Amino acid sequence: MREIHEQAELERFLGEARALDNVVLQALDLRPHEEALRRLDVADGVLLGCTLTPEAAADLVARGAIVFPRLEGFVFDPWRATLYTPEELFAGFDPAEPCTYCDTLDARVYRHWVETGRAHPHSIRETLARRLHDHGVTDALEALLAEQEKVVAIMGGHSMRRDEPRYLAVARMARALAERGHFLASGGGPGAMEATHLGAFFAGRPDEDLVAAVRMLAEAPLYKDEAHLAAAFRVRARWGSPAAPSLGVPTWFYGHEPPNAFASHHAKYFANSVREEGLVSLATHGIVFAPGAAGTVQEIFQDAAQNHYGTVKGLVSPMALFDVKYWTEDKPVVPLLAKLADGRPYAKRIAVSDDPEGLIAFLEANPPIEVGGGWSFCGAHCGEGCGDGEAAAREGGDAGEGA
Repeated sequence: MREIHEQAELERFLGEARALDNVVLQALDLRPHEEALRRLDVADGVLLGCTLTPEAAADLVARGAIVFPRLEGFVFDPWRATLYTPEELFAGFDPAEPCTYCDTLDARVYRHWVETGRAHPHSIRETLARRLHDHGVTDALEALLAEQEKVVAIMGGHSMRRDEPRYLAVARMARALAERGHFLASGGGPGAMEATHLGAFFAGRPDEDLVAAVRMLAEAPLYKDEAHLAAAFRVRARWGSPAAPSLGVPTWFYGHEPPNAFASHHAKYFANSVREEGLVSLATHGIVFAPGAAGTVQEIFQDAAQNHYGTVKGLVSPMALFDVKYWTEDKPVVPLLAKLADGRPYAKRIAVSDDPEGLIAFLEANPPIEVGGGWSFCGAHCGEGCGDGEAAAREGGDAGEGA
């Protein structure tokens, strides 16, 4: 369906259109265009959260349009049609006064999330508004990803300090990936996630600039430091806009820590489950796992499960674990991961290394492979093909085999 959520595009459309068939109008003020809408065949058109007079809304419904009304009284827009930017989330923030963050949209929405029941809202109205918001964010996210050829994510802990060597190493790795045409994504928070977007921010810029920026950031090394966000905005003020776009996927479930200021786009959700599934699924050209705790370990095995069963577009994507000692001794996931992958297509798509350049070379040498959807009841017994077991078999096993 054609989706329209910009006034300029709406005006062009109304100048040439005769019908709303297969068209969605979202979050638009349609009051100046009600006469034009009355001349259109609106059957099967969909209007999501648009502003209309009661008379126009009644007319559209009577003539077959599907009209979802606006939901008022929320800090956020339930009918959100675009991704967030740091400029929007942090509007009004003054680095000289760190507590001005509390007046930003990001902080106000987090307070609303807390006051309305956190992950368990007090009312169906609140639940519905959040679900609509997250659906709109997902729709905008998919539109952005459709424009990207090679999406690589970097996962890692939010507690990674800005003044430790691994932070700079992650930033350099992300910068190199961005310079080679990859679109970088992360969970959108601080620590290793921030380093990811800092690297994309400095793509094509001299290494001494990146080092200088990290030195400035290290004056507030942890996300709990009062000047943490202010330091990021001082770096932005000195070096300007991101050199390469990147995507953060944060959530108000963890809204006690602000998203980072270096991603060009943020797909910020209320539902953490939607965020986690989407974040791991979107990185079809691989994920780099920097050191992290429970959240990062969860993401490793979530990614492994997707590769094990070929659940993301029937693809197996590379997994690159950065820091051998960390992933083999401190958090020894590698032995279990290797055992789990034994005999499966993704066994050849796992690498563990201390060498960022080596991991980049691994990602570039191992693009995603198709394994199909695997076995299905209908395909096996009823002659109705529901999966592609042959592709999985060629790569060493049934991607859809049960656990």
